[in-house]
Amino acid sequence: MTPRAQALASAHPAEPVDFESFLESGMDAVRKAGLYRFFRHIEGPIGPEVTMRDEKTGERRKVLLFCSNSYLGLSDHPALREAAAKAALEWGVGSGASRHISGSLSLHRELEERLAAFKGCERAVLYNTGYMANVGIVSTLMDSGDEVFSDELNHASLIDGCRLSGAKKSVYRHSDLGHLEELLKASRAKKKLVVTDSLFSMDGDLAPLPGIVEIARRYGAWTLVDEAHATGCLGREGRGAIEHFGLSGQIDVVMGTLGKALGSFGAFAAGSARLIEYLINRSRMLIFTTSLPPAALAATLAALDVLAREPDLPRRLEQNALRLREGLHQSGFSTLESRSHIVPVVIGEAGPTMEFARKLFEQGVFVTGIRPPTVPPGTCRLRVTVMATHTEGQIDRILEATRKIGKELGIV
Repeated sequence: MTPRAQALASAHPAEPVDFESFLESGMDAVRKAGLYRFFRHIEGPIGPEVTMRDEKTGERRKVLLFCSNSYLGLSDHPALREAAAKAALEWGVGSGASRHISGSLSLHRELEERLAAFKGCERAVLYNTGYMANVGIVSTLMDSGDEVFSDELNHASLIDGCRLSGAKKSVYRHSDLGHLEELLKASRAKKKLVVTDSLFSMDGDLAPLPGIVEIARRYGAWTLVDEAHATGCLGREGRGAIEHFGLSGQIDVVMGTLGKALGSFGAFAAGSARLIEYLINRSRMLIFTTSLPPAALAATLAALDVLAREPDLPRRLEQNALRLREGLHQSGFSTLESRSHIVPVVIGEAGPTMEFARKLFEQGVFVTGIRPPTVPPGTCRLRVTVMATHTEGQIDRILEATRKIGKELGIV
C-alpha cells in the first residue's frame, strides 16, 4: 500500500460490520431464494422405516425412509452393531491422534488390506471422509502448472480438490467423451488428471468409464474415479462400477466411502503401492487429522464379511430400484437417465419441490428436496434412494404417494 493510500485508509476507516446483522441478512437472502435448510431429527437406527420427532410438538411418528445412502441396509445390521460394540469395548472409542503421531492400530492395517483386495489394487489407505479423501488426493497429486479435467456434475469434494490444488481446472460436459478429448488434446500440461464420479449422486447415471480410460491413456492423462455411490452396489460382487465395466486394475486412483452402502463411516484411496506411499507422506488430509476410531473400522470389516456372505444384496437393491423407476415412469415422472438405486424425480423450481417433499412427509414418506447449489437452477428434484431392505409393499407406498401428490400439484 502506498503512503497516500495508507493515509486515506487511516482518515476514513472502514465501517465495521455487525456480526449478528451480517448473519441475519444472509439468512434472509437464503429464505427469499427458497433455499432455507434445516435438520429433521431421527430417533433410533437408520433402516427402511425410521422414527422421527417433531421439534415443535415433540410428537414421534414412523415414516418410510427413501433418502438414505445406506443402500444395502447395513447401517443397522446386527453383525455391524456387534462388531462396533465389541471393538469399542476392546480398543476404546478413539484412536488418539494422527497415525503419524501416535501409531496405527492393527485394525487400520487389516481394513486397508481388505479394501485393497476388494478393489483389486495393490494397497489402500484410509481417510476420515469422502470429502477429505477427494480434496486430499487431488491437492496432493496436482499443482500449479498441471491440469485437471472434471465432469461438470462431479461431487463438490472433487471440485474443491481441483481448486485447492492450484492446477488449471477444465470442465467437460457431463459424460461427453468428445468434449473431454477436445480439452485433453488442447492441453499443454505435463501432468494431466481426469476426475469423475463413477455413479453420479444426484442423477443416478453411470460415467462412461471405458471411454474415459481409453481417451486418458491416449493423451497421457491419469485417472481418478470416485466410487462413493457405487461401492457395494454395482458389479458382480458389489465391488463398484469399475468392476461393472471390467476395468479393475486400470484406474490410477480409486476412491471409495465406507458410510454409504457399507453402512459405517470413513473413506479410502486405493491404487499402486507407490501411490499409497506417496499419499501417506504428502497428503495433508491424512497427516493432520485424528484417524478413524476402532468401532468404525470393525464395523466396516464386518460389512465386507456380510457382503461376501450375502452376495445377493446388490441384486436385491437392483430389483428394488427397477421397481421404483418403472413405477415412477408409469405415473409420468422424469427420472433423467438414472439406471441405479439413485432415482431423481425432477420437479423444476425450488418452491414446488419443497412442497412436494412436505406433502410426502405428511403421507409418512421421508424424501429430501434437492435445490441449488447442489443441482443447477431449474432442475430441483426429489432425490429418492432405495435400499436393498425395502419391501415391495414399502416401494408401492411411495409410488402411490408420489402419484397422488403429483396430480394434486399438477406436476403429472
